[in-house]
This record gives sequence, C-alpha cells and structure tokens, in this order.
Amino acid sequence: MATLSKVDENSGSKLYLFSIVAVAVLGGLLFGYDTAVISGAEKGLQAFFLGAKDFVYTDVIHGITSSSALLGCIIGSAISGFIASRFGRKPALILAGLLFFLSAVGSYRPEFFFFTYGEPTKSLLYMFNFYRVLGGVGVGLASAICPMYIAEVAPSNLRGTLVSWNQFAIIFGQLVVYFVNFLILGEHTNPIIEKIGETVYQVSPQSDPWTISSGWRYMFGSEAFVAGLFTLLVCFVPESPRYLAIVGKDAKSLYILARINGQKAAEAILNEIKSTVSVKSERLFSFGVLVIFVGIMLSVFQQAVGINAVLYYAPRIFESMGMGNPMVQTVMMGIVNILFTLVAVFTVEKLGRKPLLIWGSLGMAIGAIGVSISNVVEVPAFVPVVSIMVYSASFMFSWGPICWVLISEIFPNTIRGAAVAIAVAFQWIFNFIVSSTFVPMYNMTMPGFETFGHMFAYALYAVICIVAAIFVWKLVPETKGKTLEDMTALWRNRSKK
Repeated sequence: MATLSKVDENSGSKLYLFSIVAVAVLGGLLFGYDTAVISGAEKGLQAFFLGAKDFVYTDVIHGITSSSALLGCIIGSAISGFIASRFGRKPALILAGLLFFLSAVGSYRPEFFFFTYGEPTKSLLYMFNFYRVLGGVGVGLASAICPMYIAEVAPSNLRGTLVSWNQFAIIFGQLVVYFVNFLILGEHTNPIIEKIGETVYQVSPQSDPWTISSGWRYMFGSEAFVAGLFTLLVCFVPESPRYLAIVGKDAKSLYILARINGQKAAEAILNEIKSTVSVKSERLFSFGVLVIFVGIMLSVFQQAVGINAVLYYAPRIFESMGMGNPMVQTVMMGIVNILFTLVAVFTVEKLGRKPLLIWGSLGMAIGAIGVSISNVVEVPAFVPVVSIMVYSASFMFSWGPICWVLISEIFPNTIRGAAVAIAVAFQWIFNFIVSSTFVPMYNMTMPGFETFGHMFAYALYAVICIVAAIFVWKLVPETKGKTLEDMTALWRNRSKK
C-alpha cells in the first residue's frame, strides 16, 4: 500500500477529493442532459413517425414516446439500492454510464441491425422507446447513486456543499443540452405539424426535411460523448470507503479515507463506521418506520410543491400571461435557477439544511400565491412573472439541492442503499403524477371564471409548500456538521423510544 506524506497524514488531499466528486457530478450533468434532450428533439421525432404507413402516430402515442424515459427512471431508482448494496457504488455508476451511452447511440440510430434506416414503422417506434427507457434507467440509477456516493466520500464539513454541486450539475446539464440542440438545429427549422383530426396530425410540406430525417438523431446522439467520458472516468475513481467498510474491506477503506481526510482522522472515521455496522446489512425497518417515512416524504414534497409543472410548461404559462416572447422569460428563469442553486451550494454548511428548506418552502408559497391571485384580479404582467421567478428561485436554493443532500445522508449506513432507492423511486413517481396532472388542472374552467384552473393549481401548490415547511420543522433532523455515523446513532436511539 502506498504511503502518505506528512501533510496528507494530517489533512488529506482536497485535490483528490474534488477530483472524485467532479466525476460523480458529471453523472448529475448527464441526468439533466438526458431528461432535457427531448425538448429540442420531440418535434422532429414526431414528424418522422408521422410518416409511418403501418400505424397512425397520434398525439397520445407521441406523449407516451416523449415521456417513455420516465418509466426507466422509476425502474432505475427502484433497483439502485439492490445494485449499490450488492455490487457497490462504483459498479452502479459504471452501469449508469453504459446505459446513458447505449441509450444515446440507440436513440440516434434505432434501426441498428434490425430495421431499414429512415423507414418509420411501429416496430421501430418500439425499439426507439426501448432505448429511451434504457436511458431512463441510467437516470434513475444516477439520481440515487451519485449523491449517495458523494455523501459517502465527503468529510462531514463539506458534504452538504459537495452534494449540492450535483444538483447544480443537473440544472447546468439541462442548460447545456438546450444550447447543444440550438447549435445542432443551426439554420434549419423545426417541422410544421398540422392537425387534421381530433387526435391526428400531419407534417406540412413546407417543413425542413433535414430536421425530420436527421436533426433529432444528432440531438439524442450528442449525449454519447458525455456518457462515454463519464463511464471512462468512473473506472478511475475509488469505491465508496463506507461501502468497503460495510463489506469488510477495512484496509482499502482506510487508505481512501486517509487520502481524503488524513491518516489520524481516517482511523477515527473507520472506527466510527465499524461501530455502526454490526452486520453487513440490516432489515429496512431496523431503525423504525420514521426514518423511512421522512426520507420518502422529502422526495414526495420535492415534487408535490409543483416545480416540474413550472419547469416543463414555463413557455405555456408565460404565453397565457400575454408575454410577447415567452422563451425570453424562460431563459431568464433558467439563469435565475442557476444563480440560486449556487446560493444553496455556498450556504448549506453555514445555515444548515432545515432553515434553507423552511425558508424555501415559504418563498415558494409566496410566489405561488402571487401567481394564483394574478388569475383572480387584474394586475400588471410583471407581477405573475416575478411571482414565478420567486417560486422557482426559492425551490433552487432549498428543495432542489437540499432534498438530495438529506436523502444521501439521513439514512443509517446499513440500510442506505435500499432506503435511498425507495425514496428516489417515490420522487420519480410523484414527478410523473405532478407533470401529468398539471395541464388538465391548469385548464379547468368554471362558468364565468375561465382562469379558475390557473388560480386553483397555484393555490394548491402554495398549500403544499406550507405543509412541507411544517413537515421539515417538526420531523426532519438537522444534519449539518454530523457524520453519517451520527445519523445511524440518532435513528437507533429514536427507534428505542
């Protein structure tokens, strides 16, 4: 085993730590990239399959195709605990990278081996959706394993900040793919889709043929470069030292801990880890029901506050408010999201997790109430726009990154893999519920009150935000400055009461 320098013995290597975390954070960027790539490609994809002769490509089928990756997200997050606990965190990350790569290449050319290139058929549609689901499984794995891995390698005084960088990478990945899609489209234009029946569409003859035949392929395929780099780099990072200690590989665990924390601190951390690991695994409810309930509800509230309804449908919302070019406000909101995610990154270790979540919940409630009231009384157009910005910014410094921080660190060592998997699976399930119910709820009308749905949707989200703040205040423990082993002791003590 390599020896450590005197400096490393006392303090460890920050460069080593940051290089490890940077690789894991790249998984977060892929998470954002994969979930947002469909936004630029979906029109070209729709136009391509509208040319099929063996079936009618309806808007319902297109909706399912556009969101098919979400099914994979649920599957990936659900199996992440088994893979991470049975094979380790590093192999799980490698698998996620491979799935991202296969999905990108397969979505670029779904005809590979089995079908005629450029000929849209029902069988080809199935194959395309298969590749998108594969990518979704990768997203589900990455969404659970990346923050878990970062939390398990990071010192307690940096853990919140480093896990928060994963959320920043997700948002940044979404912005990156918007620009990549824009560059790929270049001087070409999206196809013009015309409605010819209640649920049937056709492509206008004036549409740009390149975007129908090739544009969407390059957009999906562009992810392969990032996915390949991520998979390669993960091969060079170490396994989580806490996982190594759990499976009895103490020497390897100590070496990694020493490189990160210094020799003396590493020995103390390893002893603390071993004192909380009586067996390699424990039953899920060994520490009581409350810890699992808190983890699940953190995930549920992160989605139930309605943020994805805003992010997915922002252009539609701004257009309904009479904005001249809704994309301008959407881009502005993207910039605001980035800036306020950085607020969380740089304050989470100073202010703590609970204060950020509580203040963020209240800020979201205020923003949602502002939008809701704007649909009841006549106000200047900037009022709902600013309200949505407040709503989104409040999420970005609170529930966006902090939920992932807490989920990665709140569970005891011996059940972390399974517990994180369950919590993240609930997150994707509620992502689907919120995203699929927003449009019908937003479009509800009442006699004499055409914007009733606009008002009701945001009033409901405001109430949920307030309930979320109360939940955090009453039930969520503060984890700032605590080791992962401290959380094991906390829940063990609570379960005995």
